Parts: sequence; C-alpha cells; structure tokens
Amino acid sequence: MAIFNIDEIRNMNEEEIAEELRKLESELIRERGIVTAGGAPEKPGRIRDIRRTIARIKTVQRERKQ
Repeated sequence: MAIFNIDEIRNMNEEEIAEELRKLESELIRERGIVTAGGAPEKPGRIRDIRRTIARIKTVQRERKQ
C-alpha cells in the first residue's frame, strides 16, 4: 500500500480517493490487530504513516465538499 503526499491525492478523482481510503483503513486495522495481539509489526512507523495518509485523504475530501 502506497503512502501518498497531498499533491498525489489532489490529482486523484473521487472514486480513486474512496478506494485508497478503504484500503488504508483496512490496512490500519490489520496493523493494529498485530500490535494488539502482542506481535511486533514489520515496520513500526507504518501505523503513523497510514494514519497521516488517511488524514490527508479526508482533508482533500472536505476541501472538495466546500
């Protein structure tokens, strides 16, 4: 799963943004499940990167609604 910067997200259409958001949220759930189960994630900073990308996507969605 790719981590996007804000310019890449702004160049996507609404369907692509919604699809990426769905994928990132499911990946975040999976990564958090690994940590909750007591395991160590492969990339510890990945959770933070996913959360930030989700926030960027939601920001762009809000901007477009205005």
